[in-house]
Amino acid sequence: MAKVTVRYWAAAKAAAGVAEEPHEAATLAEALDAVRSLHPGELTRVLLRCSFLVDGDPVGTRAHETVRLAEGGTVEVLPPFAGG
Repeated sequence: MAKVTVRYWAAAKAAAGVAEEPHEAATLAEALDAVRSLHPGELTRVLLRCSFLVDGDPVGTRAHETVRLAEGGTVEVLPPFAGG
């Protein structure tokens, strides 16, 4: 298991009530499961619309179970942004 920092932005930050927090997980799927357990409710719904960056790289359509996390890494949780 890797120790990573999960950073929340915009609606995800509001739903989590924190800007970032540490988690231990081997994959993105495990990290998101931990996030859902810690923050049931609104954040779980927000996560359905989010995209993710792992150590600055977009996850895109890759299965979250296949995205390995590195010790000291960062997961960015990015809800859709409005603007123009």
